[in-house]
Amino acid sequence: MTDKPNEPSAAAGDITPVAPRPAGEPVRSPYDSPTEKFATSSGVQTTEKLPRTDEELGLDPEVPLYSQAEHAIPGAADGATEPSPTYSFASIPPAPPSPAESNGRVRRRDDRRGTLDLGLLLLRLIIGGTFMYHGLQKAAGWFHGPGFDGIKTAMEHGGWKHVDIAAPLLIAGELGGGILVAVGLFTPLAAGALLAVILDAWMWKQSMVPGFQYSAKGNSVELESVLVGLTTVLILTGPGRLSFDRDRGWATRPFWGSLAAFIAAVAAAILAYIYLHGGNPLSGIGG
Repeated sequence: MTDKPNEPSAAAGDITPVAPRPAGEPVRSPYDSPTEKFATSSGVQTTEKLPRTDEELGLDPEVPLYSQAEHAIPGAADGATEPSPTYSFASIPPAPPSPAESNGRVRRRDDRRGTLDLGLLLLRLIIGGTFMYHGLQKAAGWFHGPGFDGIKTAMEHGGWKHVDIAAPLLIAGELGGGILVAVGLFTPLAAGALLAVILDAWMWKQSMVPGFQYSAKGNSVELESVLVGLTTVLILTGPGRLSFDRDRGWATRPFWGSLAAFIAAVAAAILAYIYLHGGNPLSGIGG
């Protein structure tokens, strides 16, 4: 029996017939066959060695070494060119130790304020309520107060000048500042206005009689002294987070701004007293 002319001979050596791939069978990778026989377009397998490496594929161009190329760059051999910067993780300095690592104590978060905000709220309500009470006495005559005309007459008899200016400023400072302090809005300015008002009242009563009138009968400045201290404390501590100023820096971390508000309030009280009353309220103290 002779071979058919259209069929490949088995004696070809490296070409063997293969059965056609059934329909629907997934295409296999050429490297799946351990015999490295790959199917060709004619339906036969071949053991011809295919290129694998970059060199066999012609993808490995000859790149000269730096020692060979530096002589081709002008000035490179003499060190004229600047070396490229190198980076290393070892050159990064370690982070400083946290407070817990340095002293063994755990640092508390800033939001752990305990009852501080509640105490500041109570302080604001006491200060604001007291000044609103006195302001309504002078403005509307409530709570057995003198009313607007009565306070103007009392200030004239007390030696105040320009009572048409002094009386409205006094009422606005007490009533407006008291409301703002109670709700915690613009606290440094509002508490500064209250501090200026109560300082003027302290200086007025102190100037009436020689000697320190802290607990004198009929002319005591004890209440005014306490209110001076409370308003000063509120300026320097801030209103706390239970206020309309809770998002402001002076609400929880007051510093230079609050200190400036305190100094401005003291200066305004002294200037207002000199202009609207006159005289030295400290004369005669200790006499």
